[in-house]
Amino acid sequence: MQLSEVRINLCPSGSGRLKAFCSLTFDNTFVIRDVKLIDGNDGLFLAMPSRKLCDRCRRCSEKNHLRARFCNNCGSRLDENRYMKLQPPQGGRVKLHADIAHPIHPECRADIERQVLDAYHQEVERSKLPGYVPQRLDHDLHDFEEEFHAPEPLPMKLRPTNSEVRH
Repeated sequence: MQLSEVRINLCPSGSGRLKAFCSLTFDNTFVIRDVKLIDGNDGLFLAMPSRKLCDRCRRCSEKNHLRARFCNNCGSRLDENRYMKLQPPQGGRVKLHADIAHPIHPECRADIERQVLDAYHQEVERSKLPGYVPQRLDHDLHDFEEEFHAPEPLPMKLRPTNSEVRH
């Protein structure tokens, strides 16, 4: 699979370490959204879309993210330190998120990262030009909206009256 399109949506300059949201299209057929471009300690890097890891409430078995203090379903108090039980045996950081999509090989990650960084730098330069309009990341939804046409309203004679609707 080849990266066929990269869309960059720059974050406002006061956003801290988050520099941009990205949408990656592969072979003009597959899109990965919510890829974040973050300014880390070693420079810019890609953070793939992820979800919060969950466990279940002992009382009602509802799923709750690991840092939740109360159950989303029954409201019972949860052990705030239960995530510490997932501490890796060799130490290190506790994993609270899991990637939804990610490259398997380091070479693939490096290639994607290089192309996204190139697109990011181009978008930063474009943003300095007068009349700059940010890219839309939801391009396929926009295209669908343009193709979809709402049906024309019925003429007054064909519309049901209030008494016909009530039965």
